[in-house]
Order: sequence, then structure tokens, then C-alpha cells
Amino acid sequence: MKRAHQLFGLQERKRIAEAVVAAEARTSAEIVPVVATQSGRYDRAEDTFGLLIGLALFVTVWLVFQGPREVDWGQGLWIEWWHALIIIPGGFALGVALASRIGWLAMLFTPRAEAAAEVLRAAGGVFFDQRIHHTRGSSGLMIYVSLLEHRAVVLADEAVTGKLGQPALDEICNNLTAALRKKPIPDALAEAIEQAGERLGAVLPRQADDKNELADVLVLIS
Repeated sequence: MKRAHQLFGLQERKRIAEAVVAAEARTSAEIVPVVATQSGRYDRAEDTFGLLIGLALFVTVWLVFQGPREVDWGQGLWIEWWHALIIIPGGFALGVALASRIGWLAMLFTPRAEAAAEVLRAAGGVFFDQRIHHTRGSSGLMIYVSLLEHRAVVLADEAVTGKLGQPALDEICNNLTAALRKKPIPDALAEAIEQAGERLGAVLPRQADDKNELADVLVLIS
């Protein structure tokens, strides 16, 4: 899986920035797109995969090399229980290393609810870290995409939620999630930004004295 900064080159970042500028030309809200490589550390899933690899490796060695104790070396091999103390931990370490480097292996052993909770938790942290909640009119909106989990979250400050409503925010998120399954991620994200600008322009139109409080850039979290 490509990391966030690998997926978005200079051209893709410029395209997203232009989409934000165009969307904010319609509204007083501040739109911040964020793409994260992953939202959580799935240690339990990595451990589970490691344990399975360790056990599978031991069983394989047992079936292949187990033989009668009395056979001479060179004619057959045999293993004892204490070999498990070497083979299983070694396989466990190998499995954990693989799952930590190949994210989808860990996701195979991660419940969907846990992944969703991790994405929502991470999105909430980014919302505050990027000071999206500190706009003058409490009008910040964040579109957050997490690559590993294949999930998206749309979070908004008080003014946006109050004017636009949570159902509309959920619709933007659902449309983005559906688009991510069919289109390149930059295309789907640009469309979500455009849709957010249209919706926000109707309820929070841009004012003559509006100031751009947040940078019109794509935030990448690798």
C-alpha cells in the first residue's frame, strides 16, 4: 500500500488545493482535506497473525521432519517438544514483522468496529491539532480519509453542523466513501470538496469581509 505522501505528488496536491480554493469561494466556512496513511496501531491483530504464523510453522516442521527417534542422522530427522520454544517464537516475530509492514494483513484480524473507532479517534485528534475548531465563526469542516482502513470521516465545527445538519455531513461522507471504491483517491477527494462547497454555500455563503483563516492545502499524515 502506498503511503499518503507517495499517493499525492505535486500535481495531485495542487489539484486538491485548487479544489479547496474554489469551494471556499462560495462559503465562509474553512474546508480542510486530510489524508492519513493509517489511523491506528493494530497491535492485537499483528500479534494474532504472528501467533498463527508461529503455530503454522511449527506444525509444518513437525509434519515434514518428524520421524522415529531410532533413525540415524542422514536417514531421517526428528523433533521434540522443546523445538517449539524456538520455532513458535521465531514464527511469531516473523508474523508480527510482516503484519506491521503489510497493513492489510493486520486488517484481516481487526474487527470493522475497531477500525471505525480508530479512524474516528484519529480524525478527532487531527481536527484539534490542525486548529480547525479555532476559526472565528466556528465554521471549520474537515474531510478525512484513512488509506489503510479504507474509511472516511467528515467532521465539522458548531456553525457548520448547526446550519448544514448532521445528515448532510453524513451524506457527503457516504458519497466520498462510495467514490473511493470506484475512482482514484485524488478524484474522489476533489469531488467531496466540491460537494461540500456547494452545500456550505447555500447555508453559509461567503461574506464580503471573509478572511481565509486556514491554509488551502492538503494535509498528509504518513
